[in-house]
Amino acid sequence: MFSSIGTPLLWVGFTVFVLIMLALDLGVFHRSAHQIGHREAVIWSLFWIGLALTFNAGILHWFGRQHGLEFLTGYLIEKALSVDNIFVFLLIFSYFAVPAEYQHRVLFWGILGALVMRAIFILLGTVLLETFHWVIFLFGGFLIYAGAQMLRGKEVEVHPEHNPAVRLFQKYIPATSQYHGARLLIRQNGRTYATPLFLVLVVVEATDLVFAVDSIPAIFAVTRDPFIVYTSNIFAILGLRSLYFLLAASMRKFQYLKAGLGAVLLFVGVKMLLSEYYPIPIGISLAVIAIILGMSVLVSFLSNETTVPPGENPEQSAPPLPQQESSSSSKHS
Repeated sequence: MFSSIGTPLLWVGFTVFVLIMLALDLGVFHRSAHQIGHREAVIWSLFWIGLALTFNAGILHWFGRQHGLEFLTGYLIEKALSVDNIFVFLLIFSYFAVPAEYQHRVLFWGILGALVMRAIFILLGTVLLETFHWVIFLFGGFLIYAGAQMLRGKEVEVHPEHNPAVRLFQKYIPATSQYHGARLLIRQNGRTYATPLFLVLVVVEATDLVFAVDSIPAIFAVTRDPFIVYTSNIFAILGLRSLYFLLAASMRKFQYLKAGLGAVLLFVGVKMLLSEYYPIPIGISLAVIAIILGMSVLVSFLSNETTVPPGENPEQSAPPLPQQESSSSSKHS
């Protein structure tokens, strides 16, 4: 059984805290749909990062340096990998031509679903590592493969029209062809219809499953404490929306960041494979990851290249998916 600093009270307290913060976020600070500006994105990004570092300071104070460094390293890995999500979010929002003022609402519900899925993935990962210890080598090998693919420039392709979740959605759920503000569901002619915004949410959730496969094993390479794995992952996801609005317009400037992320995955994969024989101290791991990410960002800024990789142009919109709706769905009740 893995040892953990997470007592039942800490688990419940942290979960309640996250739910309160999400309720305040959507119900108070972003109650009305509006386009998130650069200044607002900066403020919220600093807020979520500050909150994570405050939590990190608490772990460092009450549970010691080792656990504090494990949380910080896990948070840094997840924060870096979440940048890759932003590339995909840009493609999804461009494909469905989602109005800027409704994107925050989609990301809010998408991240809420991601919190639940990540919790399930972390629980399964913990059980697998505890029951079948050899899985650690499987995780390590997968991370090395994923890192190599990223270094080779292999992208996560988003084809909503081929997505099984989208096809199932369109087959069984009646939907409108027009956006209805920030609403996900509407009532027309005595029937409930999903709006295109709901379909976008389905694609976002399905895509997050792909990213979770990379990110969860990456944190297990740093720590086996389920509470630290969970909390570092959640704090990184909570700040993803503000990070999206902060970086979305300038993602083309980070052309070498994907290579840096690939190098990070390679490193944590090797670290996981060697953990049973030559464990790498957490302090060294944190320094290596920070240097890799820092160098990739620095080289990106110093480079004069402005070429956007094929398929990543946020200004290129794909045609909307055909909607399967009844003829009466276009009439308001």
